[in-house]
Amino acid sequence: MSGQEPPVMPQAAPESVGTRRGVSEKAQKTVFAGGGVLGALAMSSCCILPLVLFSLGFSGAWIGSLAALYPYKWYFFVPAAGFIAAGFYKVYRKPAASACEAEAACASPISDRIGKIALWSSTALVLAALAFPYAAPALLGVE
Repeated sequence: MSGQEPPVMPQAAPESVGTRRGVSEKAQKTVFAGGGVLGALAMSSCCILPLVLFSLGFSGAWIGSLAALYPYKWYFFVPAAGFIAAGFYKVYRKPAASACEAEAACASPISDRIGKIALWSSTALVLAALAFPYAAPALLGVE
């Protein structure tokens, strides 16, 4: 018993350093940016999406049925805002210099460009969906 060495604890993989439960930083950014985009599309599905689809030449009775989603807009807003906020935190937060290895995603700022574009686009779409009921009468010439 006295001649045995203590058990060696397994070490985390390099890509999971500084993250929770072994999920990489890049995967977290992707999930949050994707969730923000999907939430923004869900939120705009009642108002802006039918207008855009009709402008692109899509037609059918099913486009009119998207207006039935208007009462659920605020239920879509909560997860969309949560994903967008978490995405902005993950993308714009600067990791500690010691936590960033040479081949890690945080070492190259170009890897965050798509995430930033997705987050800013989904933020603009959410804000447009929030403002659409108030701006629509002026835009459509209805009093």
